[in-house]
Amino acid sequence: DMVVINLYQFEDTVAREGCTLEEAIENIDIGGPTMLRAAAKNYPFVSVVTDPADYMDIINEMKENKGKISEETNFSLAVKTFQLTARYDGAISNYLGTIDKEGFKRDFPDTITMQFTKAQNLRYGENPHQKAVFYRERDTTLSAIPNAKQLQGKELSYNNIMDSDAAWSMVSDFEETAAIVMKHSNPCGAATSSSGTRDAYIKAMATDPLSAFGGIVSFNRPVDRETAEEMAKTFLEVIIAPAFDTEALEILATKKNVRVLKITADRKAGDNDLDFRRVTGGLLVQGRDIGVDDARKAEVVTKRTPTEEEYQALQFAWNIVKGVKSNAIVLATRDQLVGVG
Repeated sequence: DMVVINLYQFEDTVAREGCTLEEAIENIDIGGPTMLRAAAKNYPFVSVVTDPADYMDIINEMKENKGKISEETNFSLAVKTFQLTARYDGAISNYLGTIDKEGFKRDFPDTITMQFTKAQNLRYGENPHQKAVFYRERDTTLSAIPNAKQLQGKELSYNNIMDSDAAWSMVSDFEETAAIVMKHSNPCGAATSSSGTRDAYIKAMATDPLSAFGGIVSFNRPVDRETAEEMAKTFLEVIIAPAFDTEALEILATKKNVRVLKITADRKAGDNDLDFRRVTGGLLVQGRDIGVDDARKAEVVTKRTPTEEEYQALQFAWNIVKGVKSNAIVLATRDQLVGVG
């Protein structure tokens, strides 16, 4: 009547630093997926349970239905089972595919299998005539837009998500308090400040206040009341930060349509994270471009060595130009974007 199985945690095992091939093989569940798939195929007569989060719903349905579970519930459980076994086998295939004949790791497998979970339906895609949906990866600890908590505002659009991702990625590269203003996935304002988010925001807006209208603003520090008061003076689509003061949220609430996103910096993308770009009939895969090079390690090919202030300006510009669509030119001081093109 019911099959309840929790698979060996293969994905968690291989994610651990220093995991050996022997440990990975030991954590490949054999009997579990076999029984799960067989039970799921027979869903009209068997309830197949793979997720402890479903236990209470199943128990409650049995209590309300004299010990029985509906075929509708069984079907949804079966679908969830096949999604799980597909992801499980995909993770095994991806991992083993990076091991060559000599047992050494390769960067990429010969075939790659990925699974994403639907986060929300979107009203439309890049253009109004395109249907669209937003999917997220399984890792909910990643400091990223899919794991953000929307505190207020309209639903995010396809373009909002694209621009928000670019804005958050760029501001996350700064150690100092920083503000980024993003429009169409390119920065139209950026600045750092030792005086807080308000000053960083004012300087960022000064880069190109016309383009900033209807843009997206991201901060790498909590937003306070003074910063919120400044932002309330301009029409903005999205505001992103790791936290917001209560007073700041009260001020932003007067702008009912602006989308406010809170993103915790639990874990940033690492060297092993992959970046995908879909092309017709194929997929481009590369390692994610994380972190920023130290400008002071660059080879000086002029007769004059840069001053300390020039090095600081170069470092700031290098952080920004990384996120500008090529071919890119950035003009900057040591704490403010002056021009981008």
